[in-house]
Amino acid sequence: MPLIDFSEEAKVSDADNKSPSRGLVKFNPLANWTWGDVWHYIALNKVDYNPLHDAFFPSIGCAPCTRAISLGEDFRAGRWWWEEETAKECGLHVKES
Repeated sequence: MPLIDFSEEAKVSDADNKSPSRGLVKFNPLANWTWGDVWHYIALNKVDYNPLHDAFFPSIGCAPCTRAISLGEDFRAGRWWWEEETAKECGLHVKES
């Protein structure tokens, strides 16, 4: 299973659990799948999915943080679209100062 957390926090032993990852190693069994692999699996196995995907919303979050993308835009371009490129984050993975 592919490791997906390559953050600095994951590389350091965190005995006191103060880092955002709390010493967890994160795995994603789909990390090596392409976008096409995912949609092929969805179609082949008749998996339900959010209809917003059909309206050019490849990455879906809360209503104010999500917009449709245009052809050629990065799949994540519709998320936190008003933020600077270096500040785009939902708050789940914010580093504590």
